[in-house]
Amino acid sequence: MTDSKNIKIAIILVTSLFFLWGVSYGLIDVMNKNFQNHLHITQHESGFLQLAYFGAYFIIALPAGYIANKYSYKVGIMFGLALYAIGSLMIIPATNLTSFYLFLFAFFILACGIGSLEASANPYMVKLGDEKNASFRINAAQSFNGFGQFLGPIIGGALFLSITKQGKGASKEQIEAALVENMGNVQLVYVGIAIIVILILIAFALNKIPEDLSLDNHYEQKDNSKPIKVFSHRHFNLGLLAQFLYIANQVAAGAFFINYIVEHNRNLKDEQGAYYFSIALIAFMIGRIISTPLMKKIKGENILGIYSLINAILCIGLYFAYGFLSIILLIAVFFFMSISFPTIFAIATKNLPFNQVKLGGSLLVMSVVGGAIMPSLVGLINDHYGTSMGYLAMAPLFLYVAWYGFFGSRIKA
Repeated sequence: MTDSKNIKIAIILVTSLFFLWGVSYGLIDVMNKNFQNHLHITQHESGFLQLAYFGAYFIIALPAGYIANKYSYKVGIMFGLALYAIGSLMIIPATNLTSFYLFLFAFFILACGIGSLEASANPYMVKLGDEKNASFRINAAQSFNGFGQFLGPIIGGALFLSITKQGKGASKEQIEAALVENMGNVQLVYVGIAIIVILILIAFALNKIPEDLSLDNHYEQKDNSKPIKVFSHRHFNLGLLAQFLYIANQVAAGAFFINYIVEHNRNLKDEQGAYYFSIALIAFMIGRIISTPLMKKIKGENILGIYSLINAILCIGLYFAYGFLSIILLIAVFFFMSISFPTIFAIATKNLPFNQVKLGGSLLVMSVVGGAIMPSLVGLINDHYGTSMGYLAMAPLFLYVAWYGFFGSRIKA
């Protein structure tokens, strides 16, 4: 049997990864506005950040899964950490040259690292123990991811967005001084992240973490199945679609949060909308913290079904709501989205032969590309019919996820 002490060390180290990519994700939206303010780019141009970020996930997922499958989860994680550190350090020349396109390349490399981490860390956390508590373990780790997502905007807001040009009539010297200070703070944050990532990379290199978990999880000792056979499992295929649709909704819901509540509350400013968005992110984190213990008593599949059904109803309510009620309903959507990604991941990879889990995990990470597609579609709807219709369009996607939780996740003999 695998040494329990090594398993505990592995759980601690892998959980730290969830926090790391949470911070990175939380900083991205802040960087959008920051580049608009100081690099003088349009909102359309700043949207390339999301394209570079989520596009990296799609591109790196299969290569990262191949590395983990050919070598080990440990090698796959170390590969991801190395790319994360390289991408973070590339912020140095990007800030020195104040080049938006170099920033895009740096964030692409950084996100390739994070995508690699997710491709290895998510399935690895699922397998670090018995199948019964897989949803509990991955949701517990994702709670730290939620904390990182919440912390990212706080760091960015304090160090980036607080630096202004002293009003519309600012002199050229004031504008240049603000740019230099801002770029210096950006560099400081990402160099700090790089140092932390490198330290964790060293910790993985020096510690012996368990890799062959087949005996601990009651898999067959000899698993000669081909990874591509992962598509022969109905619950995985349906879960892959559920993950794509869920991520599509999550990213779109965040992208147009401020637009929606400003439209539905008179005299509410964008700055106040951002404040309510931070509350929604707290609700998202609290949702994981509160819901994770429930999985010890209630099957993760059922919680996923109930929460997604509630979100479908909330999206319908958002179409009709106005005033403060609209804010409450939209924040509630984030609370009930909280457990979806890790729970779908755990359910979709449940009972997969060991050789198929790594490819399955990579494909589930690739499904994050839904977050790059859905916002533009919802934005098109919003332009023509208003943000209420955009959120209403999310309801059918949540209904599918609910169906998957209740019925589609059942494993056929």
